Amino acid sequence: MEVETVTDYQKVKVAKKIKKMFGHINPQTSIELCPIRDIMALASDKWSILIILYLGFFPVLRFNQLKKKVFGISNKVLSERLKTLERDGYLSRKAYAEVPIRVEYQLTNFGHSYLQKLLDLTEWVDTYKDIIRENRLKYGAL
Repeated sequence: MEVETVTDYQKVKVAKKIKKMFGHINPQTSIELCPIRDIMALASDKWSILIILYLGFFPVLRFNQLKKKVFGISNKVLSERLKTLERDGYLSRKAYAEVPIRVEYQLTNFGHSYLQKLLDLTEWVDTYKDIIRENRLKYGAL
């Protein structure tokens, strides 16, 4: 599979977007102050992405259901990611006064808007996964 050619117009369009995004940032002081980096790091780690994707497929999930679906995540990391995603507005948490307590998680409207962008990215990965694997083989990474 061959990667599509990026036209000069597309390159110029991307360059303008990047300049608009980063043009006002001083490179010497931006390392710790970049909000894009901060937000992207929290919302795009592998665990958060999986949590958001599963909550997109299953509208409401409890902690243990998420733990089973997000294979390999520890209770501590899942709890941390859920708190972070709730704090930033991607999902909501609803606790029921029952014994034992029942807690459910679901995406907010904001979380659904992010899910749409994640789906675009996952479609891109699915389209180009063979090229990535070939490149890894050439590099000796597999």
